[in-house]
Amino acid sequence: MRIGLLTLSIVLLMSPLAAQAKLYKWVDDKGRVHFGDRIPYKYQLKAHDELNEGGVVVKHNDAAKTREQKIEEKRLEKERKKIALVEKRAKQRDRVLLDTYTTMRDLIVARDARLDAVDSQIQLAETIISDSNTNIASLERQVIQIKASNREVPGDVYQRIDSEKQQVKVQSKVKDGHIKRRDEISVQFNGYIERFNALKAEQKEKRERLARKRDELL
Repeated sequence: MRIGLLTLSIVLLMSPLAAQAKLYKWVDDKGRVHFGDRIPYKYQLKAHDELNEGGVVVKHNDAAKTREQKIEEKRLEKERKKIALVEKRAKQRDRVLLDTYTTMRDLIVARDARLDAVDSQIQLAETIISDSNTNIASLERQVIQIKASNREVPGDVYQRIDSEKQQVKVQSKVKDGHIKRRDEISVQFNGYIERFNALKAEQKEKRERLARKRDELL
């Protein structure tokens, strides 16, 4: 049964059965408002209100979500959780940064110590490469001298040359890796220093703000 908007209050007052029945309010496809004790099937999944015996809305039911809306909601929820996780990890890093270092000088000392350690590894790799290149040059001169005397070059000489060349390749990769690591440390600690200064500035501003509030209360 559907009841027109203009007669709703009359029906509620004159009909005890209507007063006890659950009433609904919905809008049809043409935008017309309807009232009734049952909602037509085609409108049950659309937005509608439940009314009490006084005609007051006691509950609003939103339209059922489409498949596309549900997918979008899941995507947004996933994105929200991702952002929340990023923010949580950022706060954890800030806390570790402040707990680990007291002053900016501490950060600089830690950075330089790590860079010095990496530089030592780079220098070691360069020394090995240099020694191997020296050995290769010496062995190749031996080959030239042996051939010049019309003698057969021993097989182990070529093996030693190949071994030294392989050493150069390996240590060159090791050196490149250390150089990359050195650059990463520089970027990492420069970021730490910048963030550390920002956090310290925030702490200072907070202390000053609290101090001003205390002064105002005095």
